[in-house]
Amino acid sequence: MSASYTFPSGAQIRLVPGDLTASEVDAVVNAANARLQHGGGVAGAIARRGGPTIQEESDAWVRQHGPITPDRPAITSAGVLPCRFVIHAVGPVWGEGDEDAKLAQAVDSALQLAASRNLTTLALPAISTGIFGFPKDRAADVILAALAAYFAGQIYSSLRRVDVTLFDAPTLEAFAQAFARRWPG
Repeated sequence: MSASYTFPSGAQIRLVPGDLTASEVDAVVNAANARLQHGGGVAGAIARRGGPTIQEESDAWVRQHGPITPDRPAITSAGVLPCRFVIHAVGPVWGEGDEDAKLAQAVDSALQLAASRNLTTLALPAISTGIFGFPKDRAADVILAALAAYFAGQIYSSLRRVDVTLFDAPTLEAFAQAFARRWPG
């Protein structure tokens, strides 16, 4: 179950079933925690497959810059992943308040950071929908709206393609339904 939408600028959003850590893009977005400790979920998978360099660089980032926030992601190399960088974005924990705005900001900040590095392709997971407990259907609407807002306002962005890359069937289904509501046809 995949889908795609191309904006008038030529930039494209694709819904891609699969393993984020196998994405052949310029960067993958990690659904991180604020201290960049990559133990479980997407972060754990990225760190295991990418090798120890990712955790080492993440620890150095936090020592130098402090914890990340939805408006201030981090970037590290990708270790041995088939991409060049990992952009570490922290979304909200469900129940902490103002979750929709924080999730949208985490997505937008990751896109802005990618564009600031002149990256053209990005793979993005369902940020905050794992152990942070954000409802998948609601997150799908927020994430797709944030992507649409970015590409509507950034027609000269270096980003040409964002793959929303989802591993499990329930998340993929929630995003497919949200995608069809936003871009029918």
